[in-house]
Amino acid sequence: MTKKLLFTAVLMLSMSFGFSQTKEELQAQKAEKQAEADAAQAEANALQAQIDALPGWRVGAFGVIGGSLSNFNNWYAQGTPNNSSGNIGFTVNGYANLIQEKFFWRNALTTNLNWTKLDDKDNPDDSDDFEPTTDVFNISSLYGRKLSEKFAISGLMEYRTTILNNFNDPGYLDVGVGATWTPLENLIVVIHPLNYNFVFADNDTVFESSLGAKIVADYTRQIGAIAFKSNLSMFQSYESGDLSNWTWTNSFSYTLWKSIGVGFDFGLRNNKQEALNFALANFVGAPEDAPTFDTVDNDLQSYYTLGLTYKF
Repeated sequence: MTKKLLFTAVLMLSMSFGFSQTKEELQAQKAEKQAEADAAQAEANALQAQIDALPGWRVGAFGVIGGSLSNFNNWYAQGTPNNSSGNIGFTVNGYANLIQEKFFWRNALTTNLNWTKLDDKDNPDDSDDFEPTTDVFNISSLYGRKLSEKFAISGLMEYRTTILNNFNDPGYLDVGVGATWTPLENLIVVIHPLNYNFVFADNDTVFESSLGAKIVADYTRQIGAIAFKSNLSMFQSYESGDLSNWTWTNSFSYTLWKSIGVGFDFGLRNNKQEALNFALANFVGAPEDAPTFDTVDNDLQSYYTLGLTYKF
């Protein structure tokens, strides 16, 4: 009996020792393979940097797709027991840039569209359609003649509006000239002291075109599975601060599997003309009490979208 116990103990120790050796060997092999993979990735990144530095077109796009649908029947715990609801939205960020030795031509498109519905089945008068809620459209074209690797004389045309509701009402078209600074490969800073902001709108008592300065900062980059874009567009009117505006949009995307991932978009905007136009459209009262540029609440505008992404 004692011999059997001794044999069993020796056998178990031998198996444990053998397993320990195998685990250490596997860890060593893993470290060796990881080092090889890191070296190969560094070489690939260096080659990609050389490719990116070559003259020619750079074209790309990424976006966010989010949505949800629900349906309730006789769900008495809520105020509307019979309803169907849904939310659908998507964002697209695209660019087509021509980079040459002496000049560049950068084109960008940003759009964020969202629809929402809440259909009360017990109310025949309500809407069962998807109604637009988020509506952002921006397209720009920047041309520059290089003075050096980081500075250029440039001209910019930028148009932004809504396309689902009130297309071109308002619509903004900026046309101007000045300088472009490229401190980093993926960062573009546009400073145009001579810019005219054309405003298109039915209510010409609120919306007014004016001369001013245009500043744009754009950072677009992809690192592995992560793609992100941040864009700040500002117009400072020389005529009145009430005619100035700025918009800051941000997009993040992380690829999880093949071309599918998760993404998050958010944007901020300050525009006093839009705030006054909205206040007048919803004002009920005596004409002498109507809101003006001096009395309107110019609240910060914002939106965000969270959902699945698809890499184009």
